[in-house]
Amino acid sequence: MKLLQELFAQGYISEAVMNDLKKLIEKTGKTEEDIILSKNIATEELLFDLKSKVLGIPLKKIKAEDIAFDVLELIPEEASVNYKMASIGKGTEANPNLVQIGMVYPEDIAAQSALRFLANQENFTYQVYLITLSNLAAILKQHKNISAESKEALQELTLESKRISSTIIKKSSVSAISEEAPIIKMVLVILRHAIEGNASDIHIEPGRDKLNVRFRLNGILHPSLSLPLQVHPAVVARIKILSGLKIDENRLPQDGRFSERINGRDVDFRVSTFATLYGEKVEIRVLDSSTGLRSFEELGLSGRSLEVVKDAIKRPYGMILFTGPTGSGKTTTQYAILRVLNQDSVNIVTVEDPIEYSIAGINQSQVKPEIGYTFANGLRQILRQDPNVIMVGEIRDEETASLAVNAALTGHVVLSTLHTNSSVGVVPRLIDMGVRPFLIPSALKLVISQRLIRNLCPNCKIKVKPPEKIRNYILDRIKEFPASAKSLIKIEDPFLLYEAKGCDSCGLTGYTGRVGLYEVLTMTDELAELIQKNPLESLIFKVAQKQGMLTMEQEGILKVLNGQTTIEEVIRATGER
Repeated sequence: MKLLQELFAQGYISEAVMNDLKKLIEKTGKTEEDIILSKNIATEELLFDLKSKVLGIPLKKIKAEDIAFDVLELIPEEASVNYKMASIGKGTEANPNLVQIGMVYPEDIAAQSALRFLANQENFTYQVYLITLSNLAAILKQHKNISAESKEALQELTLESKRISSTIIKKSSVSAISEEAPIIKMVLVILRHAIEGNASDIHIEPGRDKLNVRFRLNGILHPSLSLPLQVHPAVVARIKILSGLKIDENRLPQDGRFSERINGRDVDFRVSTFATLYGEKVEIRVLDSSTGLRSFEELGLSGRSLEVVKDAIKRPYGMILFTGPTGSGKTTTQYAILRVLNQDSVNIVTVEDPIEYSIAGINQSQVKPEIGYTFANGLRQILRQDPNVIMVGEIRDEETASLAVNAALTGHVVLSTLHTNSSVGVVPRLIDMGVRPFLIPSALKLVISQRLIRNLCPNCKIKVKPPEKIRNYILDRIKEFPASAKSLIKIEDPFLLYEAKGCDSCGLTGYTGRVGLYEVLTMTDELAELIQKNPLESLIFKVAQKQGMLTMEQEGILKVLNGQTTIEEVIRATGER
């Protein structure tokens, strides 16, 4: 009854309550933890913090999706359920056979005996950590479905792998093997669990001694499966067949796409192959059509940024440019704008690389540099198609920049992307690409620079008093806000912020889904005059801030104050310190 005694010693319960609870435990045969939690005597977090101190065993909070499938399999599911333990990590440089074991009841003699037996049987050493009941439940839930399905597929693959050696296999036989049931089932398992886990990308990566599969969830890569290396050629060949790629070409990168019906719905996948030291790496982008149907508010646009975007797309001509690194959501925002513009009376034509989503009512074209069909050539052809709205995947060269500007000046709405670090960097970049400064104010209507950050889980986020360093950081940044935005901020006393905690609904990550941080620059008379006289990035920034533009960091701070995300997420995304 050490936990009850510790709760009493620290003043959480009275002696009378402690004695009553002891009697209840003896009567029901339940554990201290079950009784304490069921009676709401303490939160699970507090209880296991105390237990960690009492037992002298470190408490570890592990994300279920961070545990590779082969690691979890070291402890059979039956043993995990019966003895409330799970393998949560494996190997260090000093001791590659070391396994990290998470236990809810490390003091239980039966659980200790079972763990020793498994360690002897599987020939590994172990280090025990304390984990909570909800953490264990999340781990088992996360891997329950994939365990049964993947185990069956892996068993079949193991039998097949004896005759699928990547060093002796003939190219002519790869196609036949890739069409066999175990390989088809394994690829389908990977795709299905990516969809069920809301992954945006699947990475299939050959290593020195195994084939690794990782999923990107909310922008973060997590290990998922480890497969026998021998099946790598057949798995890659299966994906190539689905994507219409050349099976016998494994030296040059290839791009393709395919669709599969998974869990009752059609899902599109974009595929890219890349030759690495140990074989071809495959990256699969999951293209969820519902993503392209999100509203501006759902994407994260709000306040002044939302107003200027809505105003800009009402105009019958002008250029709207997007900036940001790969994976920052530029295409999603572009499609959201196209969705608003997509009317029966409007002719929309795109030239993309690649086409992310197929949208009814929009004429979409894929560039093919190998036959000379580039963005510049595509844009030149689009202008002969009597378009109202044009979307060009990217402005990469002087020719494309000149054509895009001329199209915007001659009565077309032009959407495209440009590589700069911020919205105010677009003007100097266009000038560097040969666009004359006096043309820019008339052609350019809007610039949207963006990044993606993770949303706090609404079910488990908690309010806390932030460290003094973070408090001062936020307050100092608020002083630099434009006056129009500063007047809308209300600082409460005491100063509290939300932080990630973790629960079953978010997989113990504390985050669910992502939202955009936007820096929106709109053309004004004052900016137009400055661009023609002295288009320095620093001067453009000062004028834009004076007119109310918020930087991505400032937008992020507003989202932090509103409880949507954390300051750590904003710093990670914007690179500010």
